[in-house]
Amino acid sequence: MNRIFVQPKRRKGVRGALALGLSALLIAAGLGGATAAAADYSQSAASLNATQAQFSFTPATPARYVDIHYTGVPGVGQQNVRMTDNGGTWRHTVGSLSAGTVLDYWFTYEKNGPQYDTPHFTYTHGGSGTTVASPTFDPPGGSYPSARSVTLSSATAGATIRYTVDGSTPTASSTVYTGPITVSASSTISAIALKAGSANSPVSSATYTIGSTQGTCPAQAEVPDFGPNVRIFDPGMSAASIQSRLDADFNAQKDTLTAQFTERRYAHLFKPGVYNGIHDNVGYYTSVAGLGQNPGDVVINGDVTVDAFNESDKGVALQNFWRSAENLAVVPSSGSTRWAVAQAAPFRRMDIRGGLQLYPASYGFASGGYTADTKVSGQAASISQQQWYTRDSSYGSWDGGVWNMVFSGTSGAPANTFPNPPETTLGTTPVSRDVPYLYLDGSGKYRVFLPSLRTNASGPSWANGGTQGSSLPMSQFHVVKAGDTASSINTALSQGCNLFFTPGVYHLNQTLNVTKANTVVLGVGYPTLVPDNGVDAMKVADVDGVRLKGLLFDAGTTNSQSLLTVGQAGSTANHAANPTTLQDVFFRIGGQIAGKATNSLIVNSRDTIIDHIWAWRADHGNAGTYGWTINTGDTGVVVNGDNVLATGLFVEHYQKYQVIWNGQNGRTIFFQNEIPYDVPDQAGWKSPNGLNGYAAYKVGDNVTTHEAWGLGSYCFFNDNPSVNLYHAFEVPNRSGVRFHNLVTVSLNYKGTITHVINDAGAVTPPDTRPSNLVSYP
Repeated sequence: MNRIFVQPKRRKGVRGALALGLSALLIAAGLGGATAAAADYSQSAASLNATQAQFSFTPATPARYVDIHYTGVPGVGQQNVRMTDNGGTWRHTVGSLSAGTVLDYWFTYEKNGPQYDTPHFTYTHGGSGTTVASPTFDPPGGSYPSARSVTLSSATAGATIRYTVDGSTPTASSTVYTGPITVSASSTISAIALKAGSANSPVSSATYTIGSTQGTCPAQAEVPDFGPNVRIFDPGMSAASIQSRLDADFNAQKDTLTAQFTERRYAHLFKPGVYNGIHDNVGYYTSVAGLGQNPGDVVINGDVTVDAFNESDKGVALQNFWRSAENLAVVPSSGSTRWAVAQAAPFRRMDIRGGLQLYPASYGFASGGYTADTKVSGQAASISQQQWYTRDSSYGSWDGGVWNMVFSGTSGAPANTFPNPPETTLGTTPVSRDVPYLYLDGSGKYRVFLPSLRTNASGPSWANGGTQGSSLPMSQFHVVKAGDTASSINTALSQGCNLFFTPGVYHLNQTLNVTKANTVVLGVGYPTLVPDNGVDAMKVADVDGVRLKGLLFDAGTTNSQSLLTVGQAGSTANHAANPTTLQDVFFRIGGQIAGKATNSLIVNSRDTIIDHIWAWRADHGNAGTYGWTINTGDTGVVVNGDNVLATGLFVEHYQKYQVIWNGQNGRTIFFQNEIPYDVPDQAGWKSPNGLNGYAAYKVGDNVTTHEAWGLGSYCFFNDNPSVNLYHAFEVPNRSGVRFHNLVTVSLNYKGTITHVINDAGAVTPPDTRPSNLVSYP
């Protein structure tokens, strides 16, 4: 019998102030997400008098509308205003300013149908004016077979660009950019933009490798030094010494109040063999994994456990984020393994020889979660979990269902009975490819295994004699650890190396450019990439077979347009036979630092597989890192490529649409969302069509084919319970756009959602009961 728990997923002990600055006046056709090109426009800001400034925007192509968004006016929240057209230049005057007032501003403009967002700019009233926009490079840095002509540009009209090509930092006396730069030998271009009366831009850099041959990564160690944060255990070690190390790491990482936003990160890696009496309690930013080629190569007679560990947790597991278990066999000491987690805590390639309990021992509330490529010989029980997704696995049986339990390709899963009980079951997963993983070969050398693509998959990939695929030696991987910089990482990429990120926090002063087909970027221990000075953290070219796994992108304090972009805008190459995969890739805006990013993930490449991501704008964290105008972010995920598949899509608390899906033939299996908590008022929170709020999942108006299964969206308008969201899902009314098994919930009498999808589905009851819809249309 299922235990039904319907308590809200509000983060324990946190007021819930989500930074949700809204651009309420966006209209139209190609919903936000595309990044503006500097050549598209010019902009300026100028003081009119002691209390007013005028902002101007001139698009290169006539625009139907231009909106300005700005924050910083004393006593006023974010403003979103339609500018006034004056002969092709759009203007708006801001008042109530005084000397020293600093405004953060940006624009949204229409161009031939789609709309585009500019970077953020800064204006200081009575001071030095705006900060010049950083130079951009076309083409981007990367590895090229022959010389390239590189164009530099700045979004600030009238700016002068100065640059260096020797790796030095450019200054106001460096070479002036007058036209395309011919790069005929490997070099790094660094540039700044300057303009009289404005602050100099941050430095931008791009590294170009010319004439390199793919696959020429300088030989790396086959038994590398993984650095001090990777613990490698051998079955020859005493159980007591292993346990001592595990306990020390757990004690450092267990506390929800002090460790949730620490910079410490660890990986526990077990060499093949049998380990008796081992109990690995898994805290924040800790990865536990076996180093065998298949899960049964490492057997732990003991436990790998996550629970509501702390007194402050009060028995709930709503904040058990950022930890993982992978590629192990566990014989539980008490018959069942407990993995009571929330988001960003994958349970992959696990062989549980007993039961699996996905809820706290206290039966307290939990908000997970994700399992893939796993076998549980006994019963898997969710009980108090609000939602859960299982892919390509095998359960002895299943028990539990609160709001949204989804299964694809899983034997032993319950029947498809949504909404009573709320189980959504698909017999197979249309396309899947298990994660790349580190293992030891028979000669004691490290390799990375690359599982093969599966279609219409069911059950664990390793169930019938081992996972099919190929492997790469560690000699082809650059091991990223303390001391590495964006420049050194980009150099390794340009030389043809794959990347293995060890646990740590890595600040990036330039974008990491993945340009080579089949590049593997693999992380353990939640390596965290923080873009500085407004750069995008990573861009992946529109090439075959890139695999990203096990990364946390944490937005920097200067706004980035996107934390991760896959493929250039307009990409059309077919990658169906060898797609790019994003797996256990997580995004965070705020919480640790006061991060800002317009978009977290943009997918332009066709056929990409998004397999378990959590994109999260923080609703709690370190003091000063979250709030309506502090950790700003428009959209979690923007999909522009066709034939993209998402399996396990978790997106929460963004200021506008949580997900925008513009590509054709998209599919999503499992979606979990929370709408922002602290919308201050309804008038400032309306979507382009004039309806209340922004849908959690928006399918573009031009899309003709899209399908999704098992989707949930929850509201908790804590600061203003009178706020309403008109609908959680917004899609074009076409026969090829189909949704199955949707749920909306209003948590604890805090606001309502009027409809589930478009105008269909009942208003959410105010007492945390779900509103369900089996199908649409």
